[in-house]
Amino acid sequence: MLEFAWPWLLLLLPLPVLAWWLLPPYRARQASIQVPFFDRLAVATGQTPQRGAVVVERRAVQMVAAVAIWTLLVVALARPQWVGDAVTREVSARDLILAIDISGSMDQRDFKAPDGTTLSRLDGVKRVVKDFIARRKGDRVALILFGTKAYVQVPFTQDISTAQQLLDQAGVGMAGQQTAIGDTIGLAIKTFAASATKQKLMILLTDGNDTASRVPPAHAADIAHQNDVTVYTIGVGDPTASGENRVDLGVLQHVADTTGGHFFRAENGAQLQAIYADIDRLAPAKLQTLSWRPKLLLFQWPLGGAVAIGLLLWLALLLSSGWHRMRGVGNA
Repeated sequence: MLEFAWPWLLLLLPLPVLAWWLLPPYRARQASIQVPFFDRLAVATGQTPQRGAVVVERRAVQMVAAVAIWTLLVVALARPQWVGDAVTREVSARDLILAIDISGSMDQRDFKAPDGTTLSRLDGVKRVVKDFIARRKGDRVALILFGTKAYVQVPFTQDISTAQQLLDQAGVGMAGQQTAIGDTIGLAIKTFAASATKQKLMILLTDGNDTASRVPPAHAADIAHQNDVTVYTIGVGDPTASGENRVDLGVLQHVADTTGGHFFRAENGAQLQAIYADIDRLAPAKLQTLSWRPKLLLFQWPLGGAVAIGLLLWLALLLSSGWHRMRGVGNA
């Protein structure tokens, strides 16, 4: 439908009429011819001299054009626009951080993919996580890689393909050989600090135990809970191993419970795929409905019409004046 962005400007339409009624007429002094025998001429013609004025007559076409031009200019100032039907779109109101362990133990080739092949733990995790990222429609995704240190590989983005490519470039040992679970949760909290979304979800996957953090995982989990960050933990290592190769399932369980998340145990690719599918089901994205009406500006049409009428009137008066001038010369 048609509407005006500034309809109150239409109140300017009667302004010329008010000016015509209330303002004094325009007067201008002009030079005249002095006649030495003016008094005798007035007596001879029987007229009494008095002050007078010459009122320039305007043609009807000029008045009609003036009214049309003023009306079109006011309509253009009111910014007419065509408003289309309402468009509604649902977008995710969730920020998601994927934290992937790339410590030295992730290089062990004991991870069975769903197709039966044996891969290193990191390569197997990459396959599953890349599929999980591909299903993030509307989510803003960030990627944190951690070993001895944790760093943000991908800041929050909706560019899914870029996130997958940067995950694919991750290699074992890039962040050190040890495991820093507590520091990773702390970095995630810091990354979430600039987020305005209500749903903040972190999925932390590791195959080791915390041996390098400055902040204990339990304390980091308490801070995450205070900042409304939910942590889902996934353990893919061997809990009976020793040193860096032993996954601390108790710590992962405590972190998940403290933050209101869930703990999962995965031994192969099929289980890991099922876990990420369960996370989609347990933590569905909160959708935010955005609605707007497309608007097409139309002010250029009345503005162009006013200019066209002005040009046509000027051309018509110019031709009429030239024609009268030529006619007068011909009669002479």
